[in-house]
Amino acid sequence: MSAFSNAMQQLDSAAKKLGLDAVVVKKLKEPNYVHEFEIPMAMDDGSQKTFKGYRVQCSNARGPYKGGIRFHSQVDLDEVSALAFWMAIKTAVVNIPMGGGKGGVSINPKELSQSELEKLSRGWVQKMAQHIGPNIDVPAPDVNTNPQIMDWMVDEYEKITGDTTRATFTGKSLEHGGSEGRGTATGQGGFYVLEELVRALGMHTDGTTVVIQGFGNAGYHFGVLARVAGYRIVGVSDSKGGIYDPNGLDPEAVMKTKQEKGSVINYESGIKLTNKEILEQECDVLVPAALENQITAENATNIKAKIVLELANGPTTPEADVILWSKKIYVAPDVLTNAGGVTVSYFEWDQNLKNEHWSESEVFAKLEPIMKDAFKAVWDAHKQHTVDLRTAALMVAVQRIVDAMK
Repeated sequence: MSAFSNAMQQLDSAAKKLGLDAVVVKKLKEPNYVHEFEIPMAMDDGSQKTFKGYRVQCSNARGPYKGGIRFHSQVDLDEVSALAFWMAIKTAVVNIPMGGGKGGVSINPKELSQSELEKLSRGWVQKMAQHIGPNIDVPAPDVNTNPQIMDWMVDEYEKITGDTTRATFTGKSLEHGGSEGRGTATGQGGFYVLEELVRALGMHTDGTTVVIQGFGNAGYHFGVLARVAGYRIVGVSDSKGGIYDPNGLDPEAVMKTKQEKGSVINYESGIKLTNKEILEQECDVLVPAALENQITAENATNIKAKIVLELANGPTTPEADVILWSKKIYVAPDVLTNAGGVTVSYFEWDQNLKNEHWSESEVFAKLEPIMKDAFKAVWDAHKQHTVDLRTAALMVAVQRIVDAMK
């Protein structure tokens, strides 16, 4: 299942509803620039290896390219191209002045030592330095990359270019110009969207049941916020499997077990399930917060939730979207729901350029209205055109990009 062809399928359905000209659609489908390069590296044992690096710059009609860099063995041009397109959509949905980009290196970083990881990070910057910058392209962390890697990249970029704003990369550590609230921003943004959708559907918060597939950073922070607000977390999972307890789970206690014993499956209560099974449990809100292509044509008919809230990128295939919509299950799409992360990345860029540092409460006070306004624009388009929320989000974003291109 090609991620890029999934993305283009989504674009086609939105473009059709908007009545866009074929020439415009063709332009939207073609990235502005595709960078493929090799990063040669001396390994700790003295051997030489070469790794394949990428950066796809999709659209800068609304501002500098923006998007993460992932270090993963499955990184390829198809995946990076799809993710760059989705980033352009995501920044347009939340209406921040940035475009879309994505980068990566095809590597399993767990096989590298710390010094090799640093060399690889600096090597990526050496290849891309002339194509990125505060007003050109602003990368960030993604799968298997983190604030430490961003700090190395900033340092390398500064050595090469002399730029001292630190605004070329976001997701940095706090002491190197990172933003407060970045670690929890994706979960926080997703929670704001859930609150708005629950209200729009006339559901009640208290006792509304939630299952979270993927209990990493975003899933965990989202779960804590939801429980405090009165939702009942009945299931969670990580890469090793999941647990389900209709009486409710305490996300903080489950996370403690995960940290101490290696997985949520070692938690004392609840029934043990696979990641596939956890998606099909009874709940009001299902939150896929793990990997792409989790809800497919094969299992979409078994989904029992009223709402699917996508914290992961691309967890639902286009075929599954059709099935879920026919069952009147509302899918809050990734390009809206997990856009809290890129919004706070934009705040970090803004703080760096102005040489400011905002408190966490200031960051979230700015994030909340952006997420709520984005939801309202998507909900209004859904109502006006009688389309599912993903198509509505793409229509909102594509129209904004096309307007900027004109």
